[in-house]
Amino acid sequence: MYTLKNDQLIVGIQHNGVELCSIKNLENNKEYMWQADPEIWGSHAPNLFPVIGVLKDGKYKFQGSFYDMPKHGFVRNNDNLEVKNQTETSITFILKSSEEIVKIYPFKFEFELTFTLNGKTIEVHHLVKNLDNQKIYFQIGGHPAFNAPLFKNEAYEDYYLEFDQDLNLESYILGKSGLVSDQTKTITEDDNKIQLTKDLFNEDALIFKNIASKKVRLKSSNHGEILSVSYSDFKNLGVWAKPGAPYVCIEPWLGIADIEGTDQNIETKEGIIALDAEKEFSATYKISIA
Repeated sequence: MYTLKNDQLIVGIQHNGVELCSIKNLENNKEYMWQADPEIWGSHAPNLFPVIGVLKDGKYKFQGSFYDMPKHGFVRNNDNLEVKNQTETSITFILKSSEEIVKIYPFKFEFELTFTLNGKTIEVHHLVKNLDNQKIYFQIGGHPAFNAPLFKNEAYEDYYLEFDQDLNLESYILGKSGLVSDQTKTITEDDNKIQLTKDLFNEDALIFKNIASKKVRLKSSNHGEILSVSYSDFKNLGVWAKPGAPYVCIEPWLGIADIEGTDQNIETKEGIIALDAEKEFSATYKISIA
């Protein structure tokens, strides 16, 4: 466990996969992060790189060869990220390409993840460096899970998500294999709220491509705003929980799981980022406690 602290929050980051695993508000002593109950869902906030979601048959193709890749990539559950630097309110982790990684991801790269605590806001900053002599291909995403309800004597249905503008949201439906279909279902019509219900995620995650809103608040009908997630650097948004579980994941994504009609070529994968040799790419999202 690594700890960041100021006079308002204590933030915990676990070594495995460098997941944000705790946000405690010193004012009310509440824990805002889902505590990874293995009987329900044993993660806190996976970091998604170099893919988001599942690949068709768990593989992708590059220059005629197939490579295996686990769901959400190889940063999740990875014990090999090292601390690059740390202060009381900031920590940077780094992962470099290695002999093991090259077997599933044939590119030379550095991946850095920096957590910075500023007041009641946690910034999660991603930096990818291309150390190769060719383009590298990747996606980036966050998957933080927040407790809902947060207070005693509340129900899941007392909570809702509120965007910063009215939206007509269509969610892309996942097939049984976890691939994204071309079918959609309407979630909002000229509205800025999504009510949390125990059956909201019966068909898996809500997936919003090219979402216009870049900030969403988690609110309680009894206590008002709980927290917000801002994601101006991210095109897509996922929202998910295990049906009936007392949390909600708010997931900024640069990319998406494989579509059902994929040819499995990583160079043409939907939402893929192509980074030229010797270039860098960065993206940040922010979690603010109300």
